[in-house]
Parts: sequence; C-alpha cells; structure tokens
Amino acid sequence: MNARPALDGFDFIGDDPGSIKQLRKLIVALAVAGKLTSTAETTIDANTLLGQIEKEKLALIRIRQLREQKPTAKVGADDLVGLFQEPTKFVRLGSIARIEKGLTGIMKAGPGPYPLVVTAESRATCDHFDFDGAAAIVPLVSSAGHGKASLQRLHYQEGKFALGSILAAVFPHAPHLVTARFLFEYLTAFKEELLVSQMIGTANVSLSVGKVANVPVPLVAPSVQRKVGALMALCDQLETARAQRETKRDRLTAASLARLNAPDPETFQDDARFALAALPALTTRVDQIKQLRQTILNLAARGKLVAQDPNDEPAAAFVKRVKAAKAQAFAIEGLRQRTALPAPSHDDVDFDLPRNWALITFDEAFVIVSGVTKGQKVAASESVEAPYLRVANVQRGYLNLSIVKSIAVLATDIQRYELRDGDVLMTEGGDWDKLGRAAIWRNEIPGCIHQNHVFRVRPGSSDITPEWVASYTNSPAGRAYFENAAKQTTNLASINLTQLRSCPLPLPPLAEQHRIVAKVDAL
Repeated sequence: MNARPALDGFDFIGDDPGSIKQLRKLIVALAVAGKLTSTAETTIDANTLLGQIEKEKLALIRIRQLREQKPTAKVGADDLVGLFQEPTKFVRLGSIARIEKGLTGIMKAGPGPYPLVVTAESRATCDHFDFDGAAAIVPLVSSAGHGKASLQRLHYQEGKFALGSILAAVFPHAPHLVTARFLFEYLTAFKEELLVSQMIGTANVSLSVGKVANVPVPLVAPSVQRKVGALMALCDQLETARAQRETKRDRLTAASLARLNAPDPETFQDDARFALAALPALTTRVDQIKQLRQTILNLAARGKLVAQDPNDEPAAAFVKRVKAAKAQAFAIEGLRQRTALPAPSHDDVDFDLPRNWALITFDEAFVIVSGVTKGQKVAASESVEAPYLRVANVQRGYLNLSIVKSIAVLATDIQRYELRDGDVLMTEGGDWDKLGRAAIWRNEIPGCIHQNHVFRVRPGSSDITPEWVASYTNSPAGRAYFENAAKQTTNLASINLTQLRSCPLPLPPLAEQHRIVAKVDAL
C-alpha cells in the first residue's frame, strides 16, 4: 500500500466533502497494513497480542464476568475487505469483545442525566444508564428503510450511558490491548463492506448481533492503535474547521447570489464582478453549483445575462405571427379551440421587462396537451405497444431515459400523443420538486408518447425557441409562478392545464433568445 499519492494531496483535504472520510479510511488501512508507524514502534505481533487477550479472557471467566465461549471460525482470505490480504492478522470480533444489545426503548425513555445513544448523530438523555465503559456502537436496523440496507453512522461512547434497543455496544475484553476507539474507527471506515453487506430482510432490513460478532477485525499493536487515535483526533479538528469554513462560505454564497437573483440596476455590475471574482469559493460543492445554476437561469429570465441589441426585431413585432401560427397548429392537429384567457399583466412578473421584450401567455404561443391516461382498457386486438414518458423521465433541464416503460394504446393515440423534435415537456407535479420541471424532446425514441401527468408544450412558431422556454420555466422566476398557482388550488403541489395556459411568458427578440441560450449553455 503506497500512501505517497494521498499525502501529496493533503493540502486539498478540505475541498471535497468526502475527503476527511477517505483520510480516516486511509489511516485505518495503513495501521492494519503495518505502515502507519515504523517497524520499531510495532512492538507486538498479532499472535502475541491474541495470546495476551486470551489470558485476559480466562481471568474474566474465573471471576465470572465472562462466560466460556465456543471457539470461533478462523478468518479466511475470502472474509477480508479487498485491501487486506493476511487473514492470520484477523480474528472474529466476538472472540475479542462482548457485544451487548441495547436495553432502553428509545420512545419510552425518560429524560435524565445520562446520555442515551440512538441512531441519530446527537445523543438524547435518559434517567438511567445501561452500561459503563468505552464502547463502539453499531445500529442494528437500516437507516434508509424501505427494504434498502444502509448504516448512516456508528457511534463511540465512554462512561455511563443508556443504549437504544435497536443498537448494540461492542466492549473489548482487554481494553488496554484492543481499544473500543480503534474498533469504532475500523468498523466505521469499512462499514459498507463489513456490516451493511451482512444486513438482511425485505421491508425491515436489519443486522443481528451474531452477524456483528462474526465480523473479521485486525489485531494491531496498542502503540499503533494509540497513533490511530491521535490522528483521528486531528481529523476531528479538520472536520470542525471545515464545518466552520463551509458555514462562512455558505453565507458568502447566499449574499453574493442574492444580489444577483434580485438585481439592483445601480449596483448590478459591481455585484456581478464581485460574484465572478469569488467564483472559486462559490463553486466547491455540488449544492453550490446547483445554486449558481439557478442564478444563471434567473439572470437569463430577467434579461440580465446578455446585452440587448437595439437592432434586433422587437418581440412585439412578431407576437401576431406567434399567435397566428399557434391557431394554425391547433387546426392542423384537429384540436378544438379553447376559451381565450385574460392577457397577462406586467404585474404577473416580478421584474421589469427589457425594452424589446414582450409578455404573452403560454396559451397564446403553444399547443398544450396532457398525455395518455395509464390504465385505460384497450382490446388486445386493437392495441399496440408504445414507449411512453412518465414524470420520472422529465427532470429539470434534461430527460432521464435510463428507464422508459411501454403501454398498450390504440394506434390513434400514438398519432395524437406522439412527440416531435422540439417539444417542451413539463411535469404537472405531485410534490414541490416535481412541479413544473421542463425538458426538451429531441426524438430520442421513435414513436414515443407521454402520460397525462406530463404536459406537452409545442411551440407553434419558429419565433420561439424551445431552449428559451425551458430555461425560463426552470428558472426561479418561472418556478415562482407555478408554486404560487399550486398553492392557490391544491395541497398536492400540482398545476392543471388551465394554470399552465395562463402562465406568463417573457418573450425576448428571437436573436436575443439564441444569445441567451448560448450563454446559458456555455456557463
């Protein structure tokens, strides 16, 4: 095992949220491999250490603090985590520690002076204690639920404490030879391979005490374990420092992007320059990238992302073409004309439109239909199978086509609902994340249709680019309309067809639409 590449990258340890976790894993792996300290410091080998532990166990048995144990199976090469290749250095956890299941019902525990260890990161309190000593704590139930095996965290606890009945405490038989802290760090570093992989069940996925006892653990010299403890304390300090730094970074990000999301005409240029100068600090985490992406879309929707060109044909000049093309598309598709909706007001958008922009409704520009309803009874002799898109396929700004289901429909349904290149697909909702998501169809799957919870928004005119529509719809400005509309009519975070038709659409000149889309893509 070569630690040099990891050590060379130590200066960047705080930039990646998972880097400290990986550093902890590296420390444990180096300790087990005998490469954390010099050979001179490792004053005891695995066999000698095991012999000393066995003597301690015999002493505990004589004073009746430990029952006699059955011999445990030897650890084989197949039992080890892939990093390790010397099974003679490993024993079963149950042979060097006692494993006690928690005695306290978490929901029934009364508050008190003792810590109550639960599955959450923070401790509760309890009016009694179950154990006294240092222990590694292992949850016995999945943290994810719903049939998925997962352990979010283990715990280390010292002193008198109560323990929830869905957790187990690991107490080393000889704490001066094998520390609970080392066992905690080892089990935490490799919890996926050692513990999660052993969880079983369908609805309630769990881990038995027997499975925990069967886990292979390394025998490492006490001096090396102390070194691990010291390095882990430094990792704790790194995590604390990183948390404080990220809190400050979050404040900087929020303040910088807030000025751009609600731009002040007098200070916008200075605010934009500041945000660009601070960009490296604003984009180190995935969640920050998401915030920045929303800010870019927000600036695009407000006409603040690219400069306006007075030589562009004003949007007002082609609004009539847009409306006429939409009416013609309705006739071509054989759709019944709908009752006209009120014209949008500039009060419907929370910003001033640039001079050459126009404001129309979705209904004035697009042919909007919902899709085929799943579960309709279709005679087998009359049905055909067609791929169809569900809400899960339509994400915010892109299509996820990894799983596309098929449905039995009439051939006429395919003609009616078949998607065309440039169609904008929008989700009706169901929860706030799914509300009003928009993506563009590019003929990825021939003969594909869409379900009734996905709206097809088809531009009738080439004066409106689908990319502009999707950018506006996915921006905070577009999302605000859908969220307000949903709050007025339902608690299910959904919009209906009439609300979508009423949605105001700021319309830039066509040339500016292309410039905005190109800039958004570049950023």
